[in-house]
Amino acid sequence: MTDEPFADDHFAEEPEPDLDDTIDARNDMEVSAEPPRPVNWNLLTADDLEIELLELNQWVRWLCRTYGLPASVIPPLWHRHWELIWELSSLHLHWLCAYDPEQDGSAPLGWHRDFADARGRLRDWVTAAGTRLDRDRPTRQTVWPGDEPIESSGEVPIANRDQDFVEFVIAEVDQRRQAEEEFYASLDPDTGELR
Repeated sequence: MTDEPFADDHFAEEPEPDLDDTIDARNDMEVSAEPPRPVNWNLLTADDLEIELLELNQWVRWLCRTYGLPASVIPPLWHRHWELIWELSSLHLHWLCAYDPEQDGSAPLGWHRDFADARGRLRDWVTAAGTRLDRDRPTRQTVWPGDEPIESSGEVPIANRDQDFVEFVIAEVDQRRQAEEEFYASLDPDTGELR
């Protein structure tokens, strides 16, 4: 990966693939691939969380480059805002289904129509969160009467987006793994019930 956020490395010339190899690879992919399913970020195991975040990150990078999306639609630290993760994850699933080889030929047009709607929602989320191209802050939270005040760390400059993503994934996976370990430690080994 280069230091430049939008390098044209995906336009590098590649040798022409052998048609028979391409057909074999596609047949293997169709046999082994599972149909896309919605991602419930609240229920993922630590390992699945890591996989899903990495896949979503790869797709979001492709989306931003392909469609030239500004930071007002998808900011560099989108991964630090769960409202953006949920929205982008839904958009990704919709894209996977629309471009499935078994899908109707007009499905991509439907995806693009829904993508236009999603861009409006993404702008709303980004505006509410206050995240920008060069700095980020936690999404503002409304404290309801009787709730404890929510600590806010304020704005932080964005020095290295990729490094921040890696640190975020590690922290989230570690937190999820710790919660899993605590849960399994609370089970009675003989009955499998909570102690």
